[in-house]
Amino acid sequence: QVQLVESGGGLVQAGGSLRLSCTSSGRIFSVNVMGWYRQAPGKQRELVAVITVGGSTNYADSVKGRFTISRDNARNTVYLQMDSLKPEDTAVYYCNLHQMGSSFWGQGTQVSVSS
Repeated sequence: QVQLVESGGGLVQAGGSLRLSCTSSGRIFSVNVMGWYRQAPGKQRELVAVITVGGSTNYADSVKGRFTISRDNARNTVYLQMDSLKPEDTAVYYCNLHQMGSSFWGQGTQVSVSS
Protein backbone atom coordinates (compact mmCIF):
# COMPACT_ATOMS: atom_id res chain seq x y z
CA GLN A 1 0.00 0.00 0.00
CA VAL A 2 0.86 3.66 -0.16
CA GLN A 3 0.93 6.23 2.62
CA LEU A 4 0.84 9.98 2.09
CA VAL A 5 1.77 12.50 4.78
CA GLU A 6 1.04 16.18 4.25
CA SER A 7 2.36 19.24 6.03
CA GLY A 8 2.46 22.99 5.66
CA GLY A 9 -1.11 24.17 6.05
CA GLY A 10 -2.12 27.04 8.28
CA LEU A 11 -3.72 30.46 8.55
CA VAL A 12 -2.53 33.32 6.38
CA GLN A 13 -3.79 36.73 5.36
CA ALA A 14 -4.99 37.41 1.84
CA GLY A 15 -2.04 38.04 -0.45
CA GLY A 16 0.22 35.81 1.61
CA SER A 17 1.95 32.56 0.76
CA LEU A 18 2.06 28.98 2.02
CA ARG A 19 3.95 25.91 0.91
CA LEU A 20 2.45 22.44 1.22
CA SER A 21 4.51 19.26 1.19
CA CYS A 22 3.45 15.64 0.78
CA THR A 23 5.75 12.66 1.15
CA SER A 24 4.71 9.25 -0.07
CA SER A 25 5.97 5.88 1.10
CA GLY A 26 5.21 2.24 0.48
CA ARG A 27 4.87 0.54 -2.88
CA ILE A 28 5.50 3.40 -5.29
CA PHE A 29 5.76 2.59 -8.99
CA SER A 30 8.01 4.48 -11.37
CA VAL A 31 5.02 5.77 -13.36
CA ASN A 32 2.61 7.81 -11.29
CA VAL A 33 0.91 11.15 -11.01
CA MET A 34 0.95 13.16 -7.80
CA GLY A 35 -1.21 16.11 -7.11
CA TRP A 36 -3.26 18.30 -4.84
CA TYR A 37 -7.01 18.55 -4.49
CA ARG A 38 -9.05 20.70 -2.16
CA GLN A 39 -12.47 20.67 -0.56
CA ALA A 40 -14.17 23.73 0.85
CA PRO A 41 -17.10 23.45 3.28
CA GLY A 42 -20.25 22.45 1.45
CA LYS A 43 -18.44 21.92 -1.84
CA GLN A 44 -17.12 18.93 -3.75
CA ARG A 45 -13.47 18.03 -3.80
CA GLU A 46 -11.75 19.67 -6.79
CA LEU A 47 -8.45 19.37 -8.55
CA VAL A 48 -5.87 22.05 -7.78
CA ALA A 49 -2.78 20.80 -9.62
CA VAL A 50 -1.15 17.55 -10.71
CA ILE A 51 2.33 16.62 -11.89
CA THR A 52 3.76 13.54 -13.58
CA VAL A 53 7.10 11.90 -12.84
CA GLY A 54 8.40 13.61 -15.97
CA GLY A 55 7.33 17.03 -14.72
CA SER A 56 4.25 17.67 -16.86
CA THR A 57 1.74 19.76 -14.95
CA ASN A 58 -1.92 20.68 -15.04
CA TYR A 59 -3.61 23.40 -12.99
CA ALA A 60 -7.13 24.46 -12.20
CA ASP A 61 -7.92 27.75 -13.92
CA SER A 62 -8.59 29.36 -10.55
CA VAL A 63 -4.98 28.89 -9.39
CA LYS A 64 -3.01 29.38 -12.61
CA GLY A 65 -0.32 31.99 -12.18
CA ARG A 66 -0.56 31.86 -8.37
CA PHE A 67 0.22 28.24 -7.43
CA THR A 68 3.19 26.15 -8.50
CA ILE A 69 3.40 22.37 -8.17
CA SER A 70 6.74 20.59 -8.14
CA ARG A 71 8.12 17.23 -7.07
CA ASP A 72 11.30 15.55 -5.93
CA ASN A 73 11.20 12.05 -7.36
CA ALA A 74 14.15 10.86 -5.28
CA ARG A 75 12.20 11.73 -2.12
CA ASN A 76 8.75 10.77 -3.47
CA THR A 77 7.63 14.22 -2.38
CA VAL A 78 5.33 16.73 -4.04
CA TYR A 79 5.10 20.40 -3.16
CA LEU A 80 2.52 23.11 -3.73
CA GLN A 81 3.75 26.69 -3.51
CA MET A 82 0.75 28.94 -3.05
CA ASP A 83 1.21 32.67 -3.58
CA SER A 84 -1.22 35.58 -3.72
CA LEU A 85 -3.66 33.58 -1.64
CA LYS A 86 -7.32 34.59 -1.63
CA PRO A 87 -10.08 33.90 0.90
CA GLU A 88 -11.69 31.60 -1.66
CA ASP A 89 -8.62 29.36 -1.47
CA THR A 90 -9.71 28.36 2.04
CA ALA A 91 -10.21 24.60 2.09
CA VAL A 92 -8.80 21.30 3.25
CA TYR A 93 -6.04 20.37 0.83
CA TYR A 94 -5.48 16.71 0.06
CA CYS A 95 -2.44 15.09 -1.49
CA ASN A 96 -3.10 12.37 -4.06
CA LEU A 97 -0.99 9.72 -5.74
CA HIS A 98 -2.41 7.83 -8.71
CA GLN A 99 -0.73 4.76 -10.14
CA MET A 100 -1.73 1.54 -11.88
CA GLY A 101 -5.40 2.48 -11.73
CA SER A 102 -5.42 3.13 -7.98
CA SER A 103 -5.66 6.41 -6.08
CA PHE A 104 -4.29 7.09 -2.63
CA TRP A 105 -5.06 10.08 -0.42
CA GLY A 106 -3.43 11.91 2.43
CA GLN A 107 -5.30 12.91 5.56
CA GLY A 108 -5.67 16.51 4.44
CA THR A 109 -4.27 19.79 5.73
CA GLN A 110 -6.29 22.91 6.45
CA VAL A 111 -5.51 26.13 4.61
CA SER A 112 -7.35 29.21 5.83
CA VAL A 113 -7.02 32.62 4.19
CA SER A 114 -8.39 35.65 6.02
CA SER A 115 -9.52 38.79 4.24
